Amino acid sequence: MIKTRRLTIAIGFTQTIAWATTYYIPATMAGAAAAEFGASRALMLGGFSLALLVTGLISPWVGRRIDRLGGRGVMAMSTLITAAGLTLMATGHSIPLWYLAWMITGVGMAMGLYDAAFGTLGRLLGNEARPAIVGVTLMAGFASTVGWPLGTYLVGHFGWREAVAAYAVIQLLIILPIVLIWVPPPGPALPPPPPKSGDVLGAAPRAFTWMAAHFMLRQAISSVISVHALVLLAGMGFGTAESVAAAALIGPAQVGSRLIDWFFGRKLNPMVAALASSMLLPASMLVLGAGLPAFVFTLIYGISNGIFTINRGTLPLYVFGPSGYAAMVGRLAMPSMIAASLAPTLIAPLISAWPANWVLSLLAALGMVALGCLLRLRR
Repeated sequence: MIKTRRLTIAIGFTQTIAWATTYYIPATMAGAAAAEFGASRALMLGGFSLALLVTGLISPWVGRRIDRLGGRGVMAMSTLITAAGLTLMATGHSIPLWYLAWMITGVGMAMGLYDAAFGTLGRLLGNEARPAIVGVTLMAGFASTVGWPLGTYLVGHFGWREAVAAYAVIQLLIILPIVLIWVPPPGPALPPPPPKSGDVLGAAPRAFTWMAAHFMLRQAISSVISVHALVLLAGMGFGTAESVAAAALIGPAQVGSRLIDWFFGRKLNPMVAALASSMLLPASMLVLGAGLPAFVFTLIYGISNGIFTINRGTLPLYVFGPSGYAAMVGRLAMPSMIAASLAPTLIAPLISAWPANWVLSLLAALGMVALGCLLRLRR
């Protein structure tokens, strides 16, 4: 019998460390790397965008492999690949090697971050995976709390190359043993479910399309906010100190929403939670445009984004069931990660040319479209 609590803690802890030592590298080290290479920060961030693109492209393959063989081997292999990418990043001395290092790291991220973790839990626990998914996202919500100060400290005291090399060691000495020891092998693969008529499963291709469009739009908006939040807040007239303080509330708000789901969400239909999250997203943009304090925006947005992260794991399980769940999560991740890699760059010219409230109105409109996709899925 699988010990769900121990599994949740093990995967939640490794997810926290894995996100902190990959996804948050650009925020703390891109500037120092750009200064050493004599390149622009935008050029260095292009490597990270390429990593997200690679992650999206191979996510369907990762999901299918988890369905066939389980997630322990995939997540263990992710630590080796990620460590190889980080090692190349720490030792390379040219822009092409920087980009190659991020491509390798992107492969490791696809095999070891949320979508792989969700697929592993679904493969092991089936329909009972939702509490574990919520618990994992609750713990991993502190990844920024670990990643930002740890990266800043290491860069300031040792240098960015030494910091990245330390992250490679963490992959091998901390994450890998936990995955091998505490993530159990899967049982036999679940048989395919019988086709149903008159409900969402009876129109699976259409349901997949609407869900994929919803996740893609939400992920694109999240990536834009994560990159451009301070610029948008400054454009709305907030000072630097207030903008930074408000942006810092996003993480705690996300964790708070996951805590609420942890205690009360088991009684909620995942579709209801997804609808609530989707309505809060455009509302957060509108309250900022209405002149309310910046922390109100980040609080509402953080709650919405925290619920959305849970939905990425629970909504496909609710709609499509546990059979083939990991493959479904991988297929849904591909357009989302591609959108996340491209959206901040594509919208950057608009942020430079438009007033901030126009950009926020555009993001609110995209949020309404995402809500519309969810409503179509519900129907």
